[in-house]
Amino acid sequence: MVLDGQVWLITGAGGIGGATARLAAVYGARVFICGLAEEDCRQVAAECGGEFHVGDLSDPAEAEKAVARCITELGPVDALFNVAGGSGRRFGDGPLHLISDDGWEKTFDSNLRTTFNMSRSVLRRMIARNQGAILNMTSVTAYSPEPKHFATHAYAAAKGAVISLTRTMAAYYAPHGIRVNAIAPGLVRTPMSLRAQTDEAILQMMKTRQPLAGGLLEPEDIARAAVFLLGPGSKMITGQVLGVDGGWEVA
Repeated sequence: MVLDGQVWLITGAGGIGGATARLAAVYGARVFICGLAEEDCRQVAAECGGEFHVGDLSDPAEAEKAVARCITELGPVDALFNVAGGSGRRFGDGPLHLISDDGWEKTFDSNLRTTFNMSRSVLRRMIARNQGAILNMTSVTAYSPEPKHFATHAYAAAKGAVISLTRTMAAYYAPHGIRVNAIAPGLVRTPMSLRAQTDEAILQMMKTRQPLAGGLLEPEDIARAAVFLLGPGSKMITGQVLGVDGGWEVA
């Protein structure tokens, strides 16, 4: 696979975002990183020979600024990977009857509004070029719940909305030569999953819930699938949700 000259905009520098950026750069992509943590963004951009922008992408103006800067620094966006998001547990996400208003809103801001803002800004440019690829981040918990350890209902609802958004985008933008897919990871060894990584009960469960991994997935497992879905090898694939979950859904 050759990505020479393609501009890939990736939201999120840690975990899956960083792993995808590094792999895309190996294949020749020009990578632009957006995120909240300046040091992480700077480090990944330096490793990839790319550029970066630091800001809260749940703010429409900030998302627009990030896309404009990417285009100024590297050129038109060929591929967008909406990785940015995360658990809302610290804000009050949990079982529905216990979720605080703040927990619900901040979880949706982080996981759905950022995808909306970035996709809208990028699509307005992609339509003019009649080409492009977008990959959205959802989760296996959006359609295969685990009530004992992962009862974060706002997160699941937001990720379910990402799936619906992905399919409707794919249908509408296919005539414009733009592909839109989603990727649904299981439990991955990232900064977001630190709680799970230190919980012995969850680690034991993962041995059978994700039998292909025998535990947690690695960011590189998701990155390989992401690079395929955004790259030329999947040019006839759109509107799909690819589960990369080590067997979670069927175990």
